Amino acid sequence: MADGVDIRAGWLNGATLAENFADVHRPLDLAGALVEANRCYFCYDAPCIAACPTGIDVPGFIRAIATGNVTGAAMTILTENILGGSCARVCPTEILCQGACVRSNDNSRGDRSVEIGLLQRYATDHVNTATRHPFARAPATGRTVAVVGAGPAGLACAHGLARQGHDVIVFEARGKPGGLNEYGIAAYKLPDDFAQEEISFITAIGGIEIHPDRALGRELSLTQLRMDFDAVFLGLGQDGARALEVPGAGLAGVQNAVDYIAALRQADDLANLPVGRRIVVIGGGNTAIDIAVQTKRLGAEDVTICYRRGPAQMGATPHEQDFARINGVRVKHWLRPLRLDGLDGAVTAAVFATVAQGDGGSLMDTGDEQSIPCDMVFKAVGQSFVPLSDGGPDIAAGRIAVGPNGQTSLPDVWAGGDCVAGDDLTVQAVQDGKLAARAMDLFLQNLET
Repeated sequence: MADGVDIRAGWLNGATLAENFADVHRPLDLAGALVEANRCYFCYDAPCIAACPTGIDVPGFIRAIATGNVTGAAMTILTENILGGSCARVCPTEILCQGACVRSNDNSRGDRSVEIGLLQRYATDHVNTATRHPFARAPATGRTVAVVGAGPAGLACAHGLARQGHDVIVFEARGKPGGLNEYGIAAYKLPDDFAQEEISFITAIGGIEIHPDRALGRELSLTQLRMDFDAVFLGLGQDGARALEVPGAGLAGVQNAVDYIAALRQADDLANLPVGRRIVVIGGGNTAIDIAVQTKRLGAEDVTICYRRGPAQMGATPHEQDFARINGVRVKHWLRPLRLDGLDGAVTAAVFATVAQGDGGSLMDTGDEQSIPCDMVFKAVGQSFVPLSDGGPDIAAGRIAVGPNGQTSLPDVWAGGDCVAGDDLTVQAVQDGKLAARAMDLFLQNLET
């Protein structure tokens, strides 16, 4: 290791790490939930419903909480979004339902939005601990469906199909189901093995089997799945990490942010996870925020996010950007990566060109450079879909081309989630899976026996 490069485990003791990675949002208690629920105007034609990708009746479930019917509130949520528990924790509510709240958009009052996310969590937590599954499975139809990918889209699709009596086998490339909820979301957003508990809740309806360590192109082929099953749903996500095409990208200490987050999420003891003293993160999305904040909470002394445009163009929401700063992360804008410098094969500095926005939104170098000393560089410049090589459906703009309900160019194959065009949000993936399940159910009903 080069002189001055400081990457090691155990910057912080176990108690401090436990506190740093505990639930970032304190849940509402009964009194708090009632107070917050009664702040809702219960709008007719409420804009918060339209802002929710899954179309949850937000005023309806909040009114149920206000009247003491928490089970009814949860059922209102879960009927539209079976992953309502995780979405309550990870959704960017500030730009979705809460961002559309009438209270915050009444400029004359200077009011704040109803805390819809916390109320949704309050309701779903109530039911997720119940012993009886709230949904009944229809009589078995004898139809079988393969779902490839056990992320939010695949799980939502599997649950929707199982409710209609179809038998579903979910194939997952990794060792655990859950997708981004298990491997990609910051640990302080979904702590205490929440993702696996939610999956247990989803599969408790019956008719769903999950087979881990089974990937398309490795153990599975789409051609064979289409022969063995009546229909197939592809919830493949985006497994390709975009390359950082600058000199020095292959130096030791340069990693993909998504890989490190996955390792962190699966670590038995965070005190054993090595992290640098000085961190540079290249990117401007939520993954950049998540890796920056988590390395800071692991004990990194200095963490800097560098993004090539301004704060308004960052993929991360303003709330997430503020959260990073509150956690001691420095965020720098208008910096284009030039090269990564190293010594003895290990990265020691990230060098950037200072840029400005020109006509038409193009970026122009100003002629200045900034060098930021670092022990680790995390690439968070986006992910890409890896097309199927085995008889896959049509591709458009780098992702699977689908119709309104997720049907692909293949008559018995649907797709949803991050592998199709649209917002890369957990809640949107759930909606994709839900709509696909409804369309697939109609397809299965019309199959000849």
